[in-house]
Amino acid sequence: MQSMRMTKPFLATMLVFTLLLMTLSACGQNNPPTGSSSSSDQTKTTTETPAAEKPENESIVTTLDNPVEITFWHAMTGHHEETLQKIADDFMKQNDKIKVTLVSQGSYGDLQQKLTAAAKSKTLPTMSQAYEDWITEDIQNNLVVDLNPYLENPTIGWRQDELNDIVEVFRNANNWDGHYYGMPFNKSTRILFYNTDYLKEKNIDVPKTWDELREAAEKLTFEKGGKKVIGMGFENSVGTEFSMWVRQAGGKFIDEETGSVEFNSSEGQKALTFLRDMIEQGIARLAGEDGYMSNPFGRGDVAMYIGSSAGIPFVAQAAEGNIHWSGAVLPKDKVAATPFAGTSVTVYQSATPEQRLAAWEFIKFLINTDNTALWAKETGYLPVRYSALQSETWKKYVEENPVYGIGEQQFDAGFFDPRILGINAVQTALGKEIEAALLGEKSVDQALEDAAKAAQEAIDRAKERAR
Repeated sequence: MQSMRMTKPFLATMLVFTLLLMTLSACGQNNPPTGSSSSSDQTKTTTETPAAEKPENESIVTTLDNPVEITFWHAMTGHHEETLQKIADDFMKQNDKIKVTLVSQGSYGDLQQKLTAAAKSKTLPTMSQAYEDWITEDIQNNLVVDLNPYLENPTIGWRQDELNDIVEVFRNANNWDGHYYGMPFNKSTRILFYNTDYLKEKNIDVPKTWDELREAAEKLTFEKGGKKVIGMGFENSVGTEFSMWVRQAGGKFIDEETGSVEFNSSEGQKALTFLRDMIEQGIARLAGEDGYMSNPFGRGDVAMYIGSSAGIPFVAQAAEGNIHWSGAVLPKDKVAATPFAGTSVTVYQSATPEQRLAAWEFIKFLINTDNTALWAKETGYLPVRYSALQSETWKKYVEENPVYGIGEQQFDAGFFDPRILGINAVQTALGKEIEAALLGEKSVDQALEDAAKAAQEAIDRAKERAR
């Protein structure tokens, strides 16, 4: 409402003021659920991508009178896809009016490209896996469904305690200014894998700090059986997880609200120097041609490495018959900081009201206590509910397979990367520059300066395109 000029009668001014107060009061009576009262600023929406305006009491369909089919695009393959299909089949047995058609789109990169093309051609599926930064862009383009009306509905929604049962770091990652546009599905974190035989042979405790990690890497770099074992391994993607190292050093990465790059700092220099020095000293290496570090680790070529908890099944497969191994929480520097990544599930506006309801029902089933525990056991991802973590089924499984319980030990130190436009270009630029520093092609200072400049330009370009 535009302001009234001072020349208008006083009575009219007071009338408008009174109506404004009434409107604000009415709005305040229907606040959306906000989950935990965490002080984390990561629950804020970036200023360039505000949450789409929604009517306060949006009408939704809450019952299905006729059969409905929904399509779910995903990037799962192998046993992961088989497990997802099992959950979908179980859902359909219990919901005979809903048919769930799973459509694998290949890799995550393939999935993103196909979703982008489908948005342009107006052929989006009912729902899909999506990273939160994808959802940020979809919110701006009014492509995704605000789930609050479903969450709040007394018939099909969740009580506040049910919403709070979603692990906080995952819940916050799907919250944009109090509105939920997704729910967490396949979530993972980074952990330290280590060769138990090598540590025992060298009488080394599992490292808990950067200094202990460096010292262990030195002692675990040695000749054995005619080959050289390297103490520490890093994935080729170490550059794209640089936020973890900067945060552990006590620094900041990128401000989600303003889009300001902040990693070109003393903490950033400390982190990159730590990584580069270990590689220059020959006590650490990248995965290289192996693609992922699970294979060199499984062969016994490296004694330790930091990788995704979702890679546990791959480590087990590579290590079988070769080495004995285990895992631990990440070593820390000034603070403990652990990235939690993976995708959520979102629903698209192009779906019919009936399809939206069916998708919501499937989401609830997909991440209920039993199924998120099943998914974690079968895939190496983490349960996304506290109730699943406390279930006897999960506790027994972790007791028998301790490495699967490491991720949950890091929730208190958990964070997620900024959900900003242009983050893909940021990660590409960052990965390139960090690699240049690790390979000795650039100094630490120059690599960080170039990375920060490229990252800021990518964010600013994305902001400009969004205007």
